[in-house]
Amino acid sequence: MAAAVELGSVSTGLRVMFAMLTPNESSFEKVEDVPKYVHEATPFFVGLIMLELVVGVLKTGASVVTISDGLTSISAGMTSRLPLLFMRGCELSAYMYVWDRYRLLELPWDSAWTWWFTFLGVDFCFYWVHRSAHEVAILWAAHQVHHSSEYYNLTTALRQSLTQQFTSWIFYLPLALVVPPSIFAVHIQINLLYQFWIHTELIRDLGPLEWVFNTPKHHRVHHGRNLYCIDKNYGGILIIWDRLFGTFALETDKVVYGLVFPIKTFEILYVQLHYYSYLWRKSNGYKKLVNKLSTFMNGPSWKPGKPRLGDHANNPKVTGEEVPHDPSWSLPLQVYVVIHFLLVLLTYHDLFENKMMLSQLTILGMAGYVLLTLTALGYIMDQRPTAAVLEMLRCVVMATLQRYSYVRPPLPSLAVPTEAFVSLSLLYWALHSVSQLLSIKKKGD
Repeated sequence: MAAAVELGSVSTGLRVMFAMLTPNESSFEKVEDVPKYVHEATPFFVGLIMLELVVGVLKTGASVVTISDGLTSISAGMTSRLPLLFMRGCELSAYMYVWDRYRLLELPWDSAWTWWFTFLGVDFCFYWVHRSAHEVAILWAAHQVHHSSEYYNLTTALRQSLTQQFTSWIFYLPLALVVPPSIFAVHIQINLLYQFWIHTELIRDLGPLEWVFNTPKHHRVHHGRNLYCIDKNYGGILIIWDRLFGTFALETDKVVYGLVFPIKTFEILYVQLHYYSYLWRKSNGYKKLVNKLSTFMNGPSWKPGKPRLGDHANNPKVTGEEVPHDPSWSLPLQVYVVIHFLLVLLTYHDLFENKMMLSQLTILGMAGYVLLTLTALGYIMDQRPTAAVLEMLRCVVMATLQRYSYVRPPLPSLAVPTEAFVSLSLLYWALHSVSQLLSIKKKGD
């Protein structure tokens, strides 16, 4: 019986990823009863990424993911979830607030009609969340994170914004006037999870399904920086909204992925926040208050004298011959970064699993350590001159956390080897830092 239950949970997990749950199995009376589908999807993320890697090698003879870009995408996803250590998701919290105080009608939670209405309603609202994130510069400052990879694979789906969650909740509030929070909590997760598998180049065409559903073929266009791709195909699960509102485009020319002006870095804080500082500098270049405000509220390419959404006259021409940013770095350094990334991923997982038993100060400190690690590894992948000093300091912090059991090894039997590895890492970067300082001093003399 236990095996049957386990098999059923795997089947349910896979069907959640493809929005194939039925109303009977995913309607709940209370929010507390709603499964944490996104949290439980981690094994399916990993499994599908591994499957894409294998199929990609068999189909093309090369990996569809580079270490530096893939780790940056996963790091962005990790960073985006750190606020959840301190609060409930903004979308659900705001939704419940409006439902408790201002609802006009209470649709029955156990009705299939309510379930399907919410399915359409959430997807419709997501379309406008997504479209606004492209057409309003201050919202684009958050969403650009998801578009910053020059590759298109399943890890790209995990490249999420730290700040977008603080504004997207506004668009779902009309549903709170009639739809119970428990049903909304199901569909906001299903809508998000469906969008994972469409981030791949290996699935080319799905025939008649392309008319109704958002598919890899449609979403590849959305991620392109070709002129015909920009601001197209905003749909979540359904592509019908784009067809209705005139934002649909078919995949034609080879899609070149990434931002119009690629950032060419793997440093996670820069990936997440650089556009905010760009908008600030841009607004400071204008004297009139209306132009300063318009910088944030109009389209990303807007300038005085241009339409609200701006134009693409200054975009670099896309030829189809562009090569993604992928600087060469040594194999030992790649192995080093992967090992330390896996170690911090374990710490990150433990932090979320045990957050109810930890003090707020401990959670804050551990979240800071995770962010420090992701930043330092980004510096190493970028091969920055200051990477050695930052990584040396990070290893000191990690060794200290190991000493007080805040960071654990993957297995109890690996405790000593893990501590030895961290100690050797600290020694290596300390010697590297000293060598750099001596080299600088020698040049100065």
